[in-house]
Amino acid sequence: MTGTDMPSPESAADDAPHVLVVDDDQRLRALLRRYLAENGFRVTAAADAAEARAQLAAIDFDALVLDVMMPGESGLDLTQSLRATSDMPILLLTAMGEAANRIAGLERGADDYLPKPFEPRELVLRLQTILRRRRSAAAPELVQFGPFRFEPRRGELRRGPAIVRLTQAETGLLRVLAESPGVAVSREGLAEAIGIQGSARTVDVQMTRLRRKVEADPKYPRYLQTVRGTGYVLIPD
Repeated sequence: MTGTDMPSPESAADDAPHVLVVDDDQRLRALLRRYLAENGFRVTAAADAAEARAQLAAIDFDALVLDVMMPGESGLDLTQSLRATSDMPILLLTAMGEAANRIAGLERGADDYLPKPFEPRELVLRLQTILRRRRSAAAPELVQFGPFRFEPRRGELRRGPAIVRLTQAETGLLRVLAESPGVAVSREGLAEAIGIQGSARTVDVQMTRLRRKVEADPKYPRYLQTVRGTGYVLIPD
């Protein structure tokens, strides 16, 4: 199977981050495609740099997962070329884990570097971190939902003129969700972003507490909604 065998992205929500996976290893490419799709990403695959360029010319991707050692144009060369015209997040995969190789990738413009072999879950978390940084840089200054106004950069929530007191964890949850309103964020991504220790259940507990402060009926939330199998999403006005 090559990337052209399956040109359409794996099924996911239409607003889910769309990732292009480029690797000449057919087996790994198929594994990553399936695993990322199961974790809330839309995924398109390519077998080499030439195929990746064709996909990039046709689709506006949110991130690129790119193997370094490929026949023809290498991942390093493709990264350097793309950086001349694009700031799309790039995560490099390589069997070469030495510091010099990592530095070379970062110098060419990569955002992160993951040596092979790796756990697929680590790739998911690193991608979420890269995308979260990008969303944070472009986060809206003010998000409104119902009678509430939230300023992500200040971490301040108001209902009318009154400030709603939030704990540090509650502020962190709301900030991460407000950085990309309308887009679901996984429990794991939320936990990592705000430094919550423990299982996804810990995130659920904090979300329950936050809902009590912003929802008319926390059991049937209007603004802080659950996305089954993924996590949570903030629905703004």
